[in-house]
Amino acid sequence: MPEVMGADRYFWHMVRVAARVQVEAMRLLAIVLCVACSHPHAATPSAGPATSHDFDFNLGVWHTQIERIHAGETTEMAGTVTVRPVWDGRAQLEEIEVDGPKGHWRGMTLFTFNPAAQQWNQTFIGGGGGTEAYANPLVGSFANGRGELYAADSVDGKAVIVRGVWSEITPDAHRYDESYSSDGGATWSPAFRAKLTREAKTAPAPVATDHDGSHDFDFDLGTWQTKSTRLLHPLTGSKDWVDYDGETIVRPVWGGRANLAEYHADGKAGHLELLALRVYDPAHQQWSINFTHPESGTFSIPGVGVFANHRVDFYDQEPVGGRAVLVRFSMWPIDADHAQSEQAFSNDGGKTWEVNWINRYTRAPSGRGADTSVR
Repeated sequence: MPEVMGADRYFWHMVRVAARVQVEAMRLLAIVLCVACSHPHAATPSAGPATSHDFDFNLGVWHTQIERIHAGETTEMAGTVTVRPVWDGRAQLEEIEVDGPKGHWRGMTLFTFNPAAQQWNQTFIGGGGGTEAYANPLVGSFANGRGELYAADSVDGKAVIVRGVWSEITPDAHRYDESYSSDGGATWSPAFRAKLTREAKTAPAPVATDHDGSHDFDFDLGTWQTKSTRLLHPLTGSKDWVDYDGETIVRPVWGGRANLAEYHADGKAGHLELLALRVYDPAHQQWSINFTHPESGTFSIPGVGVFANHRVDFYDQEPVGGRAVLVRFSMWPIDADHAQSEQAFSNDGGKTWEVNWINRYTRAPSGRGADTSVR
């Protein structure tokens, strides 16, 4: 197995972190489920038909005034929010750049729609001082011109329910509020307020900007013809592999601090589509990766890894066949026009790995999605 940061210690540290995150997430999810049982009059996501266009009001460039409330202290910030459609319009990407008395603060949000559940997922990545971190995704829907989304999370080590509300929506203004509840939704404390006023009807043209220090994924930007081989029943002893032919498009976002990869392919086993978000954390010199697909619109717990010897190995823990297994997703360039990635599972704590998905990439000379300018 290739080394990650040169030592097994880091690998096992990440495994323990992933396990703790998963346990905490399950515990917090139980708290959310108890809201409906224990507090029948507590606020819950509004019922009503949701559509994949609910967030269209948010597209464009906005001036924002933000208040962050923490430990009784309110910090005011101002700046710009840019929102544009991605993934052929099935998702939206929001990039936040604001300044305040404590310096610069940035964030990025992916909005994805779950058509089966008729719900939206709002996944935020943000940080200051060079540290980027995922928040648990908010999930909910719109009704009567108001969106309410909820998540279980922790603040200062304490389990809370998070409520995000989109309201006062007009063509040129709207607001977003977040509040926390530590008593199952009986009471709520404000934590974040943002008022947005439209600056322009459309997002500005892409402008090249300085990278924040990592160019690890520069080799992957562009459009790739992709041949995939997938093991249909991993960890069962099966040798039933299927082949797919498709395309992968990788674009930089968030000023080069992240990139989005869109994958679609077809084969005898059917059609596959995935959206992958990779985010760089300059403070720890790590990358994270997260996946979703059109049927769910929900991102899972991100895998975390670093580049070493021109290869990155992401690790996380996921349920497979009702059991928790370790997952490794690896990627590396072969030359300027070829690259490869693999997914592998381990059900024995990383002693052995079974590869179950292989992707071979050949750079397309031109075509849809070839724009690689930093946005």
